[in-house]
Amino acid sequence: MDHTKLGNPAVVGLAGFGMTTLLLQFHNLGLGGLGPVVAMGFVFGGLAQLIAGFMEFKTGNNFGFAAFCSYGAFWIGLGIIWLMNHYEVYPSSVTDIGLYLLGFTLLTAIFWVGSLFIHTAMVVTFTTLLLGFILLDFGHFGFPQMNVVAGYVLIICAFSAWYMMAAIILNDLSAKVLLKTGTPWIKTI
Repeated sequence: MDHTKLGNPAVVGLAGFGMTTLLLQFHNLGLGGLGPVVAMGFVFGGLAQLIAGFMEFKTGNNFGFAAFCSYGAFWIGLGIIWLMNHYEVYPSSVTDIGLYLLGFTLLTAIFWVGSLFIHTAMVVTFTTLLLGFILLDFGHFGFPQMNVVAGYVLIICAFSAWYMMAAIILNDLSAKVLLKTGTPWIKTI
């Protein structure tokens, strides 16, 4: 039997998720343009997360498989929406994008429940993600000032994802727990 150690695909998925989320919030707060967000949305947030999700499938991790593939598709879809708006091909209104975000809010609520069975760092990431999506929903349905609040909440989300990535990498390299992720909030029987 082969006992070759394999890499954990979550590190790439979390890196891509965190980077793209962070860049979009910089844009939403008026600190940067949309170009880097679109590029990373296709490559790091989109393609890299999809690959990480497919690799999570190979490890038998349904949560990682579903989450990374879903948010990878989110970023690719959002990039396509932005390009179609830019080139005026099937343009999306603010409300249309709000409905897109609402769908992902509902999906994120399911993942949030799942995060309660994993560990505290995952709960923090999905709580801030869910709150960020809810705020963006309000921002796209008549309360645009909520997009700014969402920007700050989602920056915390991005750093939380990177914290989990760092914990996986540094704990593995040091062969001890340097960064704690906490315990599940709901224990399975």
